[in-house]
Order: sequence, then C-alpha cells, then structure tokens
Amino acid sequence: MSAVRRPLDLRAFALMLMLCLAWGFQQVAIKAVAADAAPVMQLAIRFGGAALFFGGWLLLREGRGMFADGTLPSGVALGLLFSLEFLFAGEALQFTTAAHTVVFLYCAPIFTALGLRFLPEERLSRLQWSGIAVAFAGLMIAFLGHGPRTGTLLGGDLLALLGGMSWGMSNVVLRRGRVGRAATAKTVFYQVATAAPVLAVFAAATGQTSVGLSPLTLMSLLFQTLGIAILSYLLWFWLLRHYLTSRLMLLSLLTPLCGVLFGAVLLHDPIEAHFAVGSSLVLAGVLIVNALAPKA
Repeated sequence: MSAVRRPLDLRAFALMLMLCLAWGFQQVAIKAVAADAAPVMQLAIRFGGAALFFGGWLLLREGRGMFADGTLPSGVALGLLFSLEFLFAGEALQFTTAAHTVVFLYCAPIFTALGLRFLPEERLSRLQWSGIAVAFAGLMIAFLGHGPRTGTLLGGDLLALLGGMSWGMSNVVLRRGRVGRAATAKTVFYQVATAAPVLAVFAAATGQTSVGLSPLTLMSLLFQTLGIAILSYLLWFWLLRHYLTSRLMLLSLLTPLCGVLFGAVLLHDPIEAHFAVGSSLVLAGVLIVNALAPKA
C-alpha cells in the first residue's frame, strides 16, 4: 500500500526553495565551463559518478538481490525518460536560446498533472488548473524573447518541449509504477545509472567527449555530482514520496527564475521588465495551486 502524500507544508516549501536555488545555479555551473566540456559530456560524467555512489550503497545494503523486488522494469522506464529529458534539453541548447529551453522544459508540471489526473488525491480543481495556466503564462512572459522565428529555433524549442514532456512523464512513472515504492537511493540509481551510458554514447557519437580539466571545470563537476546528482536527487525523491507530486512540480517552476537571478549576478545577464512581470505571475500561479490544495 502506498504512503499517503500530503499537501505542501512549511518544511516542504523550505526544502523545495533550497532545491530550486541549487537547480537554478547548476545552469550557471554548466554554462561557465562549456568551453572546456560540452554540456552533454558534463552530464554523463556527473551521472556516472552518482551511479557509482548509489550502486555501491545499494550493493552494501541489499547485496546481489537488489533488483529482486520487481522494480526493475519501471525503474528502467524511469531511467530512460530521465535520460531523454537531459538529452533533449542539452541538444535544444544547440539550436535555440537558453531562455526558450527553460520555458519549454518547465512545461513538465503540465504533463505530470495530465498523467496523474485520474488519481483522486492528485486531481486539481478548475481554479487550480487556472493557476497552472497563470504560472506557465508567467514563464512565457519572463523568458521568451521577441526575435524572429526561424526553423532552427523552432526545432530547438520542440526538443526542449520533448525534454519537459519526458520529465513530466518520469514523475508519472514514479507515482504509478512499482519503482515508486522502492527506496529513494534505488530510485535515483535507476535514473543516473541509465542516463550516464546513454549520454556518454551520444556524446561519443556526436564528437562531444573532449574535457579540459581546469580548476573551474573540476569544481563545477564536483558540485554537479555531489550537490546535484546525489544530495539534491535524494531530497527530491524523498519529497515526492511524502507530498503531492503535482504540487511539488508546480513549485519547481521557481527553478528557472532562480537560474536567471544567478545569471544576472554571476554572469551579468540583464533582468528586463518582462522578467519581473513574468516572475510575479509564476509566483501567483504557484500560490493559487498550493493555497487551494485539499487539506488531506
């Protein structure tokens, strides 16, 4: 029997804010060393390191029978969707802007809510669906530019949207598949252990394996591996097991806003008026959804 998931409380809000800050900063960490290592190769390295960590942990705790609990099929499905999310997002950056990529990647909550709409405790009211619309409209205003639309740009946008769909559907698999009842460490292992070889093979096939190990690159990879692929994923899946998935996904919309703020401070990216308006709408949408959540 699955555990009862609760609406978000103060602890969940605080932990999610920490995650949004870390996930927003990772975009700066990747971009800062992109000249030394292609983003897809950085991701392959960080997931490979995390796979070794979680694989060793599971081997010590469960031994050779660690996959005898029936979670392997849905775990592999979860890992493949996780791999596609990062593959699509990484490639989208080759054809479209980072702003466009963030907007379409963070359509994920829409796909999660659609995939979970038949579960009674995850259903949203009409007013809460309006909150989703408001939040997404805010993202569009905050991030989308006003330049000309070319075929290449549209292709990149489509890749980013596919990344958002993959992320949203991975949360549906986690919620409805047997892997959702596995230990958090095993859930993370399925994802990173699948993504590492998939992204490494893609990097090799596309000639993106070159890595220049400067001090900044090493620091970035260390942060991505320990801070993001290990610590933040452990916390994220713990939250998914204790709180309502659709609510967490909506709050994760704060991540791109955090990323832009870090970019402004550390990379001197300008913050325009439409970003201020859009971020206010995102916050309003998140508040609508969570303030009207059932008090179960």
